[in-house]
Amino acid sequence: MNTVTDETRRFLRSIPSLSGAAPELNPQDLPDDPAAAFLQWLQAGIGAGVPEPHVMTLSTVDSDGVPDARTLVLKDVDQRGWAFASTKSSRKGSQLAHRSAAALSCWWQPQMRAVRIRGEVIEATPEESLKDLHARSPVAQASVDPEDWTLWWVQPERVEFWQGSTDRRHQRIIYTRDQQDWTREVHRTEAS
Repeated sequence: MNTVTDETRRFLRSIPSLSGAAPELNPQDLPDDPAAAFLQWLQAGIGAGVPEPHVMTLSTVDSDGVPDARTLVLKDVDQRGWAFASTKSSRKGSQLAHRSAAALSCWWQPQMRAVRIRGEVIEATPEESLKDLHARSPVAQASVDPEDWTLWWVQPERVEFWQGSTDRRHQRIIYTRDQQDWTREVHRTEAS
């Protein structure tokens, strides 16, 4: 028996989880469009004091199919999808050049909410990328080659909104793209 592993396991189990305060949620009140639903949740998070609610984790895969993840700042959300930016020469840029699909996720602990977005990734126009670069601070701009700076859009095929509950009766609202329209399913975890 490995006591270090046992101690670590006990320690991890002792850390409180789902310690936030989930707002009331009626899934039928969410907009039919997941981008609008996300913006609604984002505004609620800002109003509730969620720190840095625009920070997300971007997951990609490398040329060997090995997953990779990093944290970044969300740049925009509209009917095209969710936007983020970096350099083409970065690891994420190389991975997206190899496989143009990704997932974004965020966790808003104070509200026990999470959002997952997955889909194909497309590059924005060079003009959009340059506009994004120029919106950065002068210090941030100085360290980047404008030709290398790229704005990407995750065009969602699936968007999942998850709301935790202290009684473990979590809710998932899953939007799936069906051609140009969205279907929505609601799943609730039953108490055990």
